[in-house]
Amino acid sequence: MVKQFHLADLFEAVAATVPDRVALISDSLSLTYAELNDRANRLAAGLAAHGLVRGDTVGLYLMNRAEHVEAFIAIVKLGAVPFNINYRYRPDELRYLFDNAQSAAVIHGAEYGDIVRELRPELPGLKLAVAVEDGSGVSTEGSVTYAELLSFAPSGPWPRGEDDIILTYTGGTTGMPKGVMWPHKAFVFACAGGGGYFNPVGPLVEPADIHDRASKGYPLKLFPVAPLMHAAALWSVWSGMLNGLTIVVDEGRSFDPVALWDKIERLGVNIVQIVGDAMAIPLRDALLANPERWSLAHMFNFGSGGAVFSQHVKDDLRRFLPDSCGITDGMGSSETGVSGQADGAPGDGMMRLPANENQQVVIEDRLAKPGETGFIARSGHTPVGYFNDPVKSAEVFRTIDARLWSVSGDAGRLDDDGMITVFGRGSTCINSGGEKIFPEEVEEALRAHPAIQDAVVAGQPDPRWGERVVGVVSLRSGADRPDYEDVRAFLSERLAGYKLPKALVWVDDVKRSAAGKQDYRWAKSVVAEAA
Repeated sequence: MVKQFHLADLFEAVAATVPDRVALISDSLSLTYAELNDRANRLAAGLAAHGLVRGDTVGLYLMNRAEHVEAFIAIVKLGAVPFNINYRYRPDELRYLFDNAQSAAVIHGAEYGDIVRELRPELPGLKLAVAVEDGSGVSTEGSVTYAELLSFAPSGPWPRGEDDIILTYTGGTTGMPKGVMWPHKAFVFACAGGGGYFNPVGPLVEPADIHDRASKGYPLKLFPVAPLMHAAALWSVWSGMLNGLTIVVDEGRSFDPVALWDKIERLGVNIVQIVGDAMAIPLRDALLANPERWSLAHMFNFGSGGAVFSQHVKDDLRRFLPDSCGITDGMGSSETGVSGQADGAPGDGMMRLPANENQQVVIEDRLAKPGETGFIARSGHTPVGYFNDPVKSAEVFRTIDARLWSVSGDAGRLDDDGMITVFGRGSTCINSGGEKIFPEEVEEALRAHPAIQDAVVAGQPDPRWGERVVGVVSLRSGADRPDYEDVRAFLSERLAGYKLPKALVWVDDVKRSAAGKQDYRWAKSVVAEAA
């Protein structure tokens, strides 16, 4: 009988309930729930044999592959603390991350063996490095092989509790990465939907309900396209596994929209999860270029979360998806979990979310009144702070009216109808002549232009207005570059005059993170150089 909301306990219950159901399909490995549970037990035993204990932090330094998922499960079985590592980080960034996380172990792709060996003398607390063979040919010297850990006999169970934590490191596009501490119970409900996203009964009420959710859940295949080191992809995985879904993992080395649609059709994927326009636009363009190539009748949902998903892109995708397939646009952050789905027309913001007892707009140390703009905050199931950073924790995790609130960086206005209009990241807000301009809204309008492939917006110092809006844009393949006045006229039909870019900087490609998020530091540097 499951007695606590701990991911390992819940996963083991799912595996016991639907042991023969396929849990994972990847390019190199497919596993049933029973096989995945057995391998995770062996990995956990191997980690324990090398000295890892409850509370130790373990980094996952891997591209997308089945081992990423099963290693995460093995770590939480031990009561240890998994944390995500951006595989694009260079040595200085990794050095900071390992130190901040007080990493006791790292499970890395063999391709990163050289950099792990370079850093290891500077990491006296690192007990263990584990190399996952990936065909790269890089030496695994100094690391235990993943295959060796799998050779251990299953053991356990190990002590663990629902207050054990998961560390989710933010991307660091507006500052150094910070590790958000999610207790398991809070993670289950705020990030993984409480085991109710894909179940007719809804979220769990008691831990023991997990058996029912697994046995009665819909037999669907879920494909998180984003890197698993990104919170949105990991949340998708766990929302699926808590309902006994099959998780599809793509091991491709680059984002290839044609290959992805091929896989979606071949495997009969029902649910595709992406991160915003950076993924949606090339997937849309592949459909436009190959209108008769794929049959997508099996699609149940095409969803996005974690970045702007433009309405015109949704409209284009709708032409190729079955009428029964939903297109959803979720919002959330590493500090708040899933805030909700876009509700109705965006109006003068990016989307609208419901306000309720656990979701409000906060202004400094009070809750907003209707008509006021502040930052969107969550209460109830929340993180408990940033790891190893009490100063930043005090800024973001605040007690208001005797309740802990996690205050996101997303600006929003509390409206009279009980909804919240979302504007964008407050940290990237541009102040031009006293008017606040959120880049996301301008970027969405720019990407709607038929000649523009991608866009990011930044502020540039201006002696009269304080800041002026500048768009950094890339050209769509085969299109002729429009002049500035053409783009301005197009935008004038969609945006107020003060929001219009005062200049455009054309680049070959707009730089984004591996997860598809805008890199505003890069955009500011491009704009500064263009000045």
